[in-house]
Amino acid sequence: MTTPGGTDVFYGSIPVFRGFDRLMDPALYSPLPDDWSIGVADIVESTKAIANQRYKAVNMAGAAVIAAVTNALEGREFPFVFGGDGASFAVAPGDLEAARAALAATATWVGEDLDLSMRVALVPVKAVRAQGLDIRVARFGPSPNLSYAMFSGGGLGWAEAAMKRGEFAVAAAPPGEQPDLSGLSCRFEEIPAARGLILSVLVVPAKGADPRAFRKAIEDIIDLVERSPDAGRPVPMGGPEIRFPPKGMEFEARAARGGSLLRRRSVVFATSLWAYVVLRLGIKVGNFVPKTYLQQVVENSDFRKYDDGLRMILDCTPELERELTKRLAAAASNGIVRYGLHRQDAAMMTCFTPSVMRSDHVHFIDGARGGYASAATALKATAA
Repeated sequence: MTTPGGTDVFYGSIPVFRGFDRLMDPALYSPLPDDWSIGVADIVESTKAIANQRYKAVNMAGAAVIAAVTNALEGREFPFVFGGDGASFAVAPGDLEAARAALAATATWVGEDLDLSMRVALVPVKAVRAQGLDIRVARFGPSPNLSYAMFSGGGLGWAEAAMKRGEFAVAAAPPGEQPDLSGLSCRFEEIPAARGLILSVLVVPAKGADPRAFRKAIEDIIDLVERSPDAGRPVPMGGPEIRFPPKGMEFEARAARGGSLLRRRSVVFATSLWAYVVLRLGIKVGNFVPKTYLQQVVENSDFRKYDDGLRMILDCTPELERELTKRLAAAASNGIVRYGLHRQDAAMMTCFTPSVMRSDHVHFIDGARGGYASAATALKATAA
């Protein structure tokens, strides 16, 4: 199977589903065309960076991959997923070289401006299917404003493992080359737990698990979470707190283009102050309505997803955490799942807002004290 048009032609043709409890329905997922490629990126030694309390830098690096590829594709829709310390996406042949250049430049920027090492790779879908695996994609709409990609079939996990083995690597761009990260920001404050704790959840199938049993286990977990207030969403109804100056201002300045770092800091300082005043006082500016924007921030947050495994950042009570742990432990003992959990006191948000005048701005959620990366470390320990 091939596609006649660009990435957005195939992806845009997939119907958006509502209701996260439908996540495991295989009818929602469409196989990626054979001539597509999978982009994968992650931070090398992210556990060490997190131990040094560089949570925001790690998240900024992962979100930068999505921002860079989006801008390289001139805003066309493509399937992607944010993983905390990395990101994955898929592109059609016509968008491959633009995505490759964006990945290469992002790896260089992450090294030079964030002092982190990022590995990146582009894996042909055909190489995945040669392993007897598949890559299928669905579109989940958390709100009427936008959709997020969900991946199934086992192929994404294989592509990430291949990248870590050094296969299909994309070389970093020459020193000084910077991706277009327009719209990438992190102006909101950390989001403290309102119900007890922020729980990072990562659940994948155990080796050789019955797919039907795994599906039932995931649906059971989702059903439990759906019954909690606001389905465990960690973002409060009024949106995260905003202060001035924002803690993430330096990251935003380093992501900007044009002029010296001092000049970029000055521009970000001015725009952050303007945004703070407008949002804090609720000042309508032209067609921009702060209350509407903040409502969209809440609705658009990606606090739960599926990419060959269930990922969630939940604001939950201790009782819900105990019940989740109990059910996951039972499923693990039956050889159905492997899982990792990480408890913390707050969540964090990294934003990609190409235009405040549009409703499809995206907001990546992770735990503020290790998040998905720490949950992944806990998961890996179960295989030791």
